Amino acid sequence: MALWILRAVFLMIAFGAGISIVTQNTEDSQGLFTGITLIVSAAGIVSFDILIRKKPIDVISCSYFGIVIGLFLTYIVGVAVAPILMFSEVEDVERTRGLLTLLLAIPLCYICTSLLLQTRHDFRFIIPYVEFSKDIKDMKPLILDTSVVIDGRIADLVGTNIIDSQLIMPKFILAELQNIADSSDKMRRTRGRRGLDILKQLQSNADVDLLIDERENESMKGQPVDAKLVLLAKQLNGKVVTGDYNLNKIATLQDVPVINLNEIMNALRPVFLPGEEFTVKIVKEGEGESQGVGYLDDGTMIVIEGGRNHLQEMAIVSVTSVLQTSAGRMIFANYEGAAQPA
Repeated sequence: MALWILRAVFLMIAFGAGISIVTQNTEDSQGLFTGITLIVSAAGIVSFDILIRKKPIDVISCSYFGIVIGLFLTYIVGVAVAPILMFSEVEDVERTRGLLTLLLAIPLCYICTSLLLQTRHDFRFIIPYVEFSKDIKDMKPLILDTSVVIDGRIADLVGTNIIDSQLIMPKFILAELQNIADSSDKMRRTRGRRGLDILKQLQSNADVDLLIDERENESMKGQPVDAKLVLLAKQLNGKVVTGDYNLNKIATLQDVPVINLNEIMNALRPVFLPGEEFTVKIVKEGEGESQGVGYLDDGTMIVIEGGRNHLQEMAIVSVTSVLQTSAGRMIFANYEGAAQPA
């Protein structure tokens, strides 16, 4: 609401100033042109502001500081050149000085702004006010791996508002996703397109700070994707988010923090203690002579002694033991009887 009030006040002031210029210079066509130009420019600025809703603060900051530094350098050069012009044989010193200032200001502002834009990912961590950081101090960015984007659970996890850190999508990971999406293999192509859809979903979420990082320095060239990801995480002092077991090991060996989505999902699964009872549907036979097998909603396998003769039934089972394996968790239980229908 405050933003719309600001826009309305700005338009009223610009309109009033434009009308004032036109009325005070009724006989001067230049005054009419100036007033109309002022009103149209104000309307254009507000329209541009409304159309571009999500404005990257790092780009705005770089442009601002680039122009300020360029103008400052122009002023310094102008002060240094002024005595030379005063004692030279130039006829119109002021006009020459103004022309020289213009010729210096344009390229210097461009060079400074371009340099800051190209290096903004490096200096944003050195100059905090450029980031205008709203995050908690020492909040590390999360660098996404191909596997977690294709998996899709990262979107559900972000949707719970448990993640406040910035998400980084490296350009080389995006390129790998594009290659998978363009694959001739139908399964790979489907997985790649799913990953691109998940990225689009994250990018369209106003509560998610997702940055496409385009950097790829000399140390990354020629390296496999996993190695590039670890090097980028070191450079950004961030954490790698993955579901890949091998990448997890590589990052851990190089002292790079890792968030493994599989470990998170395992940690969030319900805990069952020996003797605890619950209800589960027996869906198939087990390997043992009397065993049946059921599954919880999260996919946890339940091996039920005495359940073979009760297939496709809802049964009450009591836990005997819990086994944690690299493939997941298995629960062993005894059949206690048929569950009463709800």
